[in-house]
Order: sequence, then structure tokens, then C-alpha cells
Amino acid sequence: MNTLSKKIVQLIEQARVQVAKVADMAMIYAYYNVGKLIIENLQEGEKRAKYGENLLKQVSNDLTEHFGRGYSVQNLERMRNFYSVYSKSSNELRNSDVYQKSSNSMRIFDNENTISLLPLSWSHYLFLLRIKNEEERQFYEIESYKNQWIVKELERQFNSGLYERLVLSKDKEAVKKMAMEGQIVKTPKDIIKEPLVLEFLGLKEETAYTETQLETAIINKIEAFMLELGKGFFFGGRQVRFSFDEEHFFVDLVFYNRLLRCFVLIDLKIGKLKHQDIGQMQMYINYYDRYVKAEDENPSIGIIVCKDKKDAIVEITLPENNKQLFATKYQTILPSKEDLKQLIKKNYGKTK
Repeated sequence: MNTLSKKIVQLIEQARVQVAKVADMAMIYAYYNVGKLIIENLQEGEKRAKYGENLLKQVSNDLTEHFGRGYSVQNLERMRNFYSVYSKSSNELRNSDVYQKSSNSMRIFDNENTISLLPLSWSHYLFLLRIKNEEERQFYEIESYKNQWIVKELERQFNSGLYERLVLSKDKEAVKKMAMEGQIVKTPKDIIKEPLVLEFLGLKEETAYTETQLETAIINKIEAFMLELGKGFFFGGRQVRFSFDEEHFFVDLVFYNRLLRCFVLIDLKIGKLKHQDIGQMQMYINYYDRYVKAEDENPSIGIIVCKDKKDAIVEITLPENNKQLFATKYQTILPSKEDLKQLIKKNYGKTK
């Protein structure tokens, strides 16, 4: 294939992607209004469950005869639920900058309300409908759009309790902002999750393994690990050596975060965190700040990823104004969302 042909192929493929996106949004617009019509007709009809059931069966048969598959009673119920949920969405949340600045977002004018929807697939929205809390649902909607998550990745992030884990490190005002804008990375603390969930490594909780085996498992799944870390990460290497005063030191994992414009150093501990581990990481940070980072880059960040830690040890070892060194636990199984919600309830006085 010559150069001109390649350029034409690329142009046509890009056009097809755009056509598919427009088609997806057109169908979502139609499904929203189908749901609206169903609800309006059920409200105007007889107030009996049997009436609604028979009406949906009749509509399903008519649409299937006209269009073919895809219009079962179950799917019509989903469209009705889609309208019911999103027509009642908070105007404050759905008028956030993410929707206003997205050139592909859809505006549906419904009576006195304007419903904003991001360009996601119907499958994305079907999954989002399972999330009862509006702020949490909108957070995952925005993150799916910003990070271009496929449905499988959206499901994984939801099952890992990403929203709850981020909520635990924020105050109420920050939680509200997160629901309107998604995860914002402006300070080192914004990238910290508690715990890190590494179920994709395939390491069972009861299985004994070494720090080297943990590190190797992470390297083998480096893309998934970076997704779990969050936004803006680039991988810099494993067991990165530096020498000082004729001694050699090795940083388990080195990353660079383009949003924070700094190095992120990670040390892995399969046991309980000790104050000596914190001292070692502080030394790593000092070295990178003094000898590696450029003048226009921000101070380096150190994260000790450990199996167990006591917050009191961390707090007493670190200076009160610490903004560079963090310790977070990891687990190799998906967390219980109920356990995370109980922690949120404890912190905020209500379940999110």
C-alpha cells in the first residue's frame, strides 16, 4: 500500500469512528425519549401493573416486527429506567464544566430541564444505571469518558471501589467536586488510594510470595498497575540503581507523572511497614530531588506500598507538613464495597 493509500485509509477509518460515535449518541437520544414515552403512556393509562405489562408486551411485539431484535420487554424496561434516572439528575451536577467543554456531549431539552450526557455507549449507560448514588454514578460516567474506559474497565474500577477509596481521602466539599469533575490530580495526595487493589496480579491472599515475586507480577501487568495508580503515569523502570558515597541503592519502581510533573518512586513491602522503611524512602526522595529532577520539575514523591501499616507509626515518623512521602496498603483481592461504605459512614456520618 503506497503512502497516499495509507493516508486515505486512515482518513476513512477516522471518519467511521466518528460516524459510530454519532450513531451511538443518536440511539441513546432515542432510547431516552422511548423511555419518556413509555412512562407518559403508563401514567395516562390504567393504574394497574397488568396494564403496564400488557402494554410493554404489545409495544415489544410491534417494534420487533418492524425493526427486528433489540426491543424485548426487558430492553424497553431498561429504556424506561434510563429516562427515569437521568431525567431526575441534579442540574448542578450535570451542568459541570466537563459537560460544557465536551464538544461531543449531548443536550436533551426536557420540559424545563436540560439533560447533559457524555458520549458513551449504551452498554456504558446500562452499567451506570446499576449505581444508585447519583454522585458516584456521575463520577464513573466522567471517568469513563475522560479515560476512554471500555465497559470491562469501568466494571473493574467500580468493583474495586475506586470511588469509595478516593472519597476516604477527601473532605465533603472535595467529594462533591469529584462528582462534578471526576478525579482531579493537582497535588501529590490526589494520586494516593487506600488501599491499592491488585487483584489482577493473580496472587492469592493466603499464598506466600517474596517482594521480588510481587514486583515481577506487577511488571508483567504493568499497564493494569498503571491504570490502578491513576492518571498521568509513565513507567521509568524497575530496580533503578543510583550510587552515593560508594554505595549502591535500588528503587523498586520508578514512574513519572506528567500531571504533577515529578518523579514517583515506589517501594514494595510484603510485611508490616517499619519506621526504617520510611527513612529509606526519604533518602530516595532526597537523592532524586538533589541529583535527578530538573529545576523546572516539582519535588519527587515517594510511595511505600505495603501489606500492613499503622498510621501512628507513619504520622510520628514523618514531619507534620509532609507532602512528598506516603504509605498505602495493598490487597490482592477485590475489596468489599460494603466495608468501604462503612468506613465512609464512619468518616462522614452517612453512607455514600
